[in-house]
Amino acid sequence: MTPHLSARTAMGPRAGARMSPGLALLMWLTAHCSCPQAQGFSQRGLDASRADLWASANTSLLHDFCCQPASHLPRDQLSALIQGMATQQVPLRAWQLSCLANLATRHGLQDDFELHPPNLLLFYNLTQVRETDCRAFTRHAAQGDMELLANLPDQRVALRHTALACLGAPHLRLSASDLLLLGVLVCDMDASRIEAADPRVLENLQRCHRLTTTQQAALNTLLAGGKTVLGPPGSWNLEGLQALGSLATYISSSLWMQVQEAVGLAFFSSTVSTYQAGRLSQHDARRFVTGFLKAKATSLSSRPKRGTGQPCIRGDITAATLHDNLFLVHYDCVQLKSCLGNRVLKANLDPLLQHPLPAECQRVIKAKLAQVYPHGVPEDQLRLITSLVYLYSRSEIGQWNITSRDTVVALLASDVALENQTEAVLQKYLDHNGTITSTLLMAIGGSRLCWMSMRQIQAIRPAEFRRAGALDISSCPQSRKDTLYTKAREAFGSAQNTANYYRFMRPYLGGAPVEELRHLVQANVSMDIDTFTNLNPQVLQSLSVGNVTTLLGQNVGDLQKARSHPTISSWLRSLNTSALGELGLDRDTAGPTSPAHSTTGTPNTTPWVLHLAPTSGQPGNKAPTSGSPLAHLGYLPLAVALPSGLLGLLYWGTPGPSQDCSWGACTKASKDGAGPAPHAGKLGLVGRAKHLPRPRGRLQAQRTWLCPIS
Repeated sequence: MTPHLSARTAMGPRAGARMSPGLALLMWLTAHCSCPQAQGFSQRGLDASRADLWASANTSLLHDFCCQPASHLPRDQLSALIQGMATQQVPLRAWQLSCLANLATRHGLQDDFELHPPNLLLFYNLTQVRETDCRAFTRHAAQGDMELLANLPDQRVALRHTALACLGAPHLRLSASDLLLLGVLVCDMDASRIEAADPRVLENLQRCHRLTTTQQAALNTLLAGGKTVLGPPGSWNLEGLQALGSLATYISSSLWMQVQEAVGLAFFSSTVSTYQAGRLSQHDARRFVTGFLKAKATSLSSRPKRGTGQPCIRGDITAATLHDNLFLVHYDCVQLKSCLGNRVLKANLDPLLQHPLPAECQRVIKAKLAQVYPHGVPEDQLRLITSLVYLYSRSEIGQWNITSRDTVVALLASDVALENQTEAVLQKYLDHNGTITSTLLMAIGGSRLCWMSMRQIQAIRPAEFRRAGALDISSCPQSRKDTLYTKAREAFGSAQNTANYYRFMRPYLGGAPVEELRHLVQANVSMDIDTFTNLNPQVLQSLSVGNVTTLLGQNVGDLQKARSHPTISSWLRSLNTSALGELGLDRDTAGPTSPAHSTTGTPNTTPWVLHLAPTSGQPGNKAPTSGSPLAHLGYLPLAVALPSGLLGLLYWGTPGPSQDCSWGACTKASKDGAGPAPHAGKLGLVGRAKHLPRPRGRLQAQRTWLCPIS
């Protein structure tokens, strides 16, 4: 009989109701990966008053999925979990997807790929894709986000080669049906293939995060040819240009000169509205405006010569002028300087900066603000000038008064301040008795940690660092990764067991010393490849093949997918042929590189030979067959029952009043309230190998308390 968690004691009018088994599975998986807002938990189960929150928030909870507890799931429940993620469109990250793909492959679930999230297919072992499934697999995978493979360059190239192999004979020109199959994979095609493709390639390019310079040139060649749905540039209309989406921001100035003036101006106005509504990035909008205005300036028979003291010939700029979406068409940067008075600027700064100003115009505004505010821009205006912040020097920022956390968040939001301005902005806030809280850290993002000073990082209280959770510091220079590892160890070093410790420390292991990694080897953590590629390359050189094999565990096969990643290729080059053989790799450690989005690894010029798995029943097919029943998608979201052995992993405890539950595992708080008191020797794993908890059976390894967060 399948057990259920009873919720009789707190059900009120619904006495006798039982918690759904799918909800029990959801709670178990997320409880072992993070500490969500889980009020309503008790030793007896889930309070009925909170069940609606779990039911409505399960997508966000699964966003915190991790592989360690999921590795204990039986095959049918893992299958239901993956299909539930597809149904709910759970946005998993690369480190989650890579290990989940390996779990699915280990259980023979890869054949059910059509029921799996497209992003998950990007991480599958492509050699196990059956020939008969090649086209269907590629079509589904091509709906995913290729940027997730940033640390797996070889897998990204292999996907492209797999897709082209599915097309059969060499295709010099991609047809409309080919493009339908390739989807987002076209974003990795070289410019010549894009230029020669069916004009409907525009639909594929619309899904690209960005285009390379050569791809942009290919796009403009296609558009100039007049064979796309838009026709020749002289016949373009507003609706057709709007249908291009962000692709229109790549249109060259030479093409804009061929577009009818009324159509171009109408599109310019609509683009400004799209930007002001937040549906177009500042970078894309500025690229479009710069190209469009260049075309307009070139087409003018006469234009004011650049220089100082040019007269205002367009008329003084007023408040009404600034509310016109065609403001930048009427006033170039020279006329902006001559026609904008300081009084109008001061009273209308917000509507002025709502326009996607070219860099030259932004410098004009900055200079005028210096005249209006000679002693520094006041704080109430700082939140309005976020698009200009990148122009300010450290000494100029030193004139500002920053007293509000909201001001810091506005200035340090993504796409605003430069990286090296982070320290100056934060210091002005700290000088006015501000503190770096978990809320602030989460708001500005982990990348800002990379540019804080050592003193600022040290000033972050361990409790605040814990509450901030997993911050992405993968873009940090190595010196900052080292500092942040020390800070993270201070915050998380007193975790009850190695599983908890690794879970919280994972984002910060890029600064871990070799002793820490060797202790993690002993703990059998099965590190994901995304985390592995972010380790210190010099520290990695000190690990043996045996160390790496054990550290990666079930994920060791992913080395093949990332072998040209700089960190991994450097380590592989230090190995001899015998050691490479142990890893199932050959001497060619460079691997292939995508021509469209190349890594720093050395490109491999050897053509790829794709070996697809034979169809079922043919020799060589060693992958387990799936056999999973094709459940109706409407009933998939985790509606599976936990066996009694797995249910034992749900260990409900009642935390005492002095226990710190702010980071997922309840531990005794220290007297000063700054964090959990160390109870296993020194903080972190280094120097306390004897105190590392060793798993003793499945129940013992996963025993932890679910903690409510106040």
